[in-house]
Amino acid sequence: MYLGLDDVRPAVVAIDLHRGHMDMDVATLPAPPEVAARVVAANLAFNNRCRPLGIPIIHVVSQYRDSAETAGNPYWKTKVDRAGDTRANQFRHNLAGSPGTEIMPGLFAEGDLVIDTKKRKDCFYATDLDFMLRARGVNVLLLTGVNTNSCVLCTAASANTLDYLPIVVEDCVGSMDGEDRHEAALVCIRTALGFAMPQDAVFAALAANGVGAGAAAE
Repeated sequence: MYLGLDDVRPAVVAIDLHRGHMDMDVATLPAPPEVAARVVAANLAFNNRCRPLGIPIIHVVSQYRDSAETAGNPYWKTKVDRAGDTRANQFRHNLAGSPGTEIMPGLFAEGDLVIDTKKRKDCFYATDLDFMLRARGVNVLLLTGVNTNSCVLCTAASANTLDYLPIVVEDCVGSMDGEDRHEAALVCIRTALGFAMPQDAVFAALAANGVGAGAAAE
């Protein structure tokens, strides 16, 4: 499979796999429990396949000093406390020091990198993600996490604009907004921004391009 690059140098960008979305005991903007369980399990397996290949894993976590940092977004203000809205609790989401900012147990390992300054949907905006990637020579982003139709989609768009190759790992992403939004986001990504494929296909594509040959068969 041709990825458009002569030298493929991947890294995982794991988006918002924190307790604020994925742990029903503390989540302020929870994904459906079955989505959270599926995504966490898939990411655990994926990370455990990436590390032996020397593929860096970067966890990007949303965190806000106070609600004023979310209230600066006018659209978010229209959703706060709106009955039935998946983001009605936005002003109480992932405040600094809250348990929601913790990465889900098992997903972080020694040697992984963490960016905990994300405040908007795009993982590049106002973070040092681009610096971190370029310092390591990365040109392919293996995107995982939530939500497919917001943070994953926005990050894929920025990655494409910055001339990285985004590959969304389909079984490692999910949405708190429903399967239809999840699928619609994948269609948008595949159409104009990058690849979207399950993890077995990701490892096969990487192997075909000289990264971790044989990993797809493990």
